[in-house]
Amino acid sequence: MIRRVAVLPHPPLIVPELTGGGDRDASALRADCLAVARSLAAAAPRWLVVGAGDRPGRYGPEAAGTFRGYGVDVRVGLGPAADLAFADPMLPLPALVAGWLRGQVAAGDVTVHVVPVGLPPAACAAEGTRLAAEPAGPDPVGLLVLGDGSHRHGERSVGKPDDRATAFDADVAQALATADLDALDRLDPAVATELGAVGRAPWQVLAGVARADGRQWRPVESSVSTPFGVAYHLAVWDPA
Repeated sequence: MIRRVAVLPHPPLIVPELTGGGDRDASALRADCLAVARSLAAAAPRWLVVGAGDRPGRYGPEAAGTFRGYGVDVRVGLGPAADLAFADPMLPLPALVAGWLRGQVAAGDVTVHVVPVGLPPAACAAEGTRLAAEPAGPDPVGLLVLGDGSHRHGERSVGKPDDRATAFDADVAQALATADLDALDRLDPAVATELGAVGRAPWQVLAGVARADGRQWRPVESSVSTPFGVAYHLAVWDPA
């Protein structure tokens, strides 16, 4: 049974070796992400993770990967028994970040489901229904949802600044702050793609999981920041 839901961004810059450790904005984001990850591990040491990327699939606790493609050979495993000597240099970013967070907060086994970035909303709902049935048995499971908002906020943006980014991420922030599943369902995939919001599909999978779970969910905490022109959403939900 899912004990807690955590929503986090997944920029590689939360790994200190990739920034040299001297960027205050990156350090603040890292601290916030680790605080949420610790709360998730405290509630449920075993995690089910949802993210989006160009290598869709299931990545189990035996998988290991490296951030070498992002500049430094930092190796991570999705479980305590993962062999870091066989780190996959092509492991998708959501799996890498999940593995890094797992190691930092001493969580247990992590299973990552990577969906296509452009997965249609109806398919996201179906994936959520399927994943809701995966945590069988009495042991608590934490659901970690990884994805960034628009990368078109202001002059520091990765892409060209877009005035629509503010409203888009305000809607995401409000939906996460109120556990509003319908609002997550309404996120427009075409607009999300134009704004570079790779979290859209994972957030809609989250809505599908929560709806199929059947319980009411209450927001425990939520926040959003745009330190690098990218919207980073953080949220924690517990069963009501």
